[in-house]
Amino acid sequence: MTLKELNFFYKLSENPTVSQIAQEMNISQSAVSLAIKSLEEKLGEELFDRIGKKLILNERGRYFKKMTYPHFLAIYDSKTLFQKNKLAGYLNVAASKTIANYIMPNIYYKFLSKYKDVSLNMNSLNTTQIIEKILKGELDFGLIEASCNDVNIIKEKIIDDELIVVTSDKKAPKKAYIDTISKKWILRETGSGTRDIFIKRLGSLSDDLNIFMELYEFDEIKKILLKNSDTVTAISRVAVEDELKNKELFQIELINIDFKREFNIIYHKNKTANALFETFKEFIKKEIINKNYL
Repeated sequence: MTLKELNFFYKLSENPTVSQIAQEMNISQSAVSLAIKSLEEKLGEELFDRIGKKLILNERGRYFKKMTYPHFLAIYDSKTLFQKNKLAGYLNVAASKTIANYIMPNIYYKFLSKYKDVSLNMNSLNTTQIIEKILKGELDFGLIEASCNDVNIIKEKIIDDELIVVTSDKKAPKKAYIDTISKKWILRETGSGTRDIFIKRLGSLSDDLNIFMELYEFDEIKKILLKNSDTVTAISRVAVEDELKNKELFQIELINIDFKREFNIIYHKNKTANALFETFKEFIKKEIINKNYL
């Protein structure tokens, strides 16, 4: 088996759409399919289930990935072992929704522009999913908006953040007690850092919330709020800076309750801290602290 075949395999294990992988790597779909077929023939096992136009990792494929991926990364790094002053390698990174959508895009771009021999596999997941993947060794880094106290995970604070309550209702009070807000709450799904912090901080008060809808994306929530003044949500200030500035959304400051939180970078305690690992970690910490994502 070749590094190229393995590279295709690991990319397809994260994104099952052959056409997207081919486009990302600037090659034909048939080249990707042939490489996977060649790998499977050498192993004597099918690693994917062919469902429609997608290749879905099967149980043998998942086992193969678990057993081989750390060695693949080590070999990939060794390609540039004797090239001085050259950073190269392959990193798997995932960020929770707020960070992925509003903070990381330009930071990823700047890092890849500076280090042209580095490949980043970037994902947007909720906090629970990121922690699970870190523990399984499927991610090098996670960027999360909630607490993580697992003894097998190292957590480093990057910056402070806060959740705020917003609505498109211009007549809404600037300050209010949570139990006096008689609007429909549109919240993130269970498992998201935003929702977990909001509900935990409210405690028993959350039992009386009129949770009307639960959605996975902040952009979907904002669209509903902008068109329906009878709705309200709790959201990171970072995610609504433009709407607040343009007076499309309005903050309702809660009396006696605040939702301050931290953005953290996490990784497994047994993760090997090579040059690429350390460089990437320090780069994104510096960029976020200095708010270079704005």
